Amino acid sequence: MRELSEGKVEVLSAGSAPKETINPQAIAVMAEEGIDIANQQPKILTTEAVLESDAVVTMGCGDACPFYPGKRYEDWVLDDPAGQDIEKVREIRNEIKARVELLLKELLA
Repeated sequence: MRELSEGKVEVLSAGSAPKETINPQAIAVMAEEGIDIANQQPKILTTEAVLESDAVVTMGCGDACPFYPGKRYEDWVLDDPAGQDIEKVREIRNEIKARVELLLKELLA
């Protein structure tokens, strides 16, 4: 979202149960798109991050994610890239990119 919006959208990324490191396959497939996430650190999703956000995109965290009435929520059901081969991780990346492009159009409309 950060790159596709050319900086017009502030992006916070976090998870309800983040791993200690970013999936190496994810780093590789994002680098193919010219996006370097190698130095990013997984972060826990906080109440403050949700409250600051105009839109909250979840990916299967269910009840573990904070919910506040009046916020825009989208739950994207996607395969987990953990343990997947590089081709499958590319498919997941492409699906996320398509969804991000649609969300970006809606947010900037």
